[in-house]
Amino acid sequence: MILSVPKTVKRLYFMLLLVVISSLLYYGLNWLDSWLAPIQRSEIPEGTAVRAFEAVPGNPESLSVRERLLLYYLTGE
Repeated sequence: MILSVPKTVKRLYFMLLLVVISSLLYYGLNWLDSWLAPIQRSEIPEGTAVRAFEAVPGNPESLSVRERLLLYYLTGE
């Protein structure tokens, strides 16, 4: 089997160029994604935190069908 040196060098250069451009594109898009993404604030609040949801006072089984349906549409629960 005869190997052409210039042809092999061109193929290696092409593969190296492909890896470099792919890596630059990957890291560039990863940086762009981290720059555009909103800040994740999932930590537990400290101090005087306000509850976003309050349970219905009383027994939920004591509600009528209409009230339960209204509660479902208002809160989604």
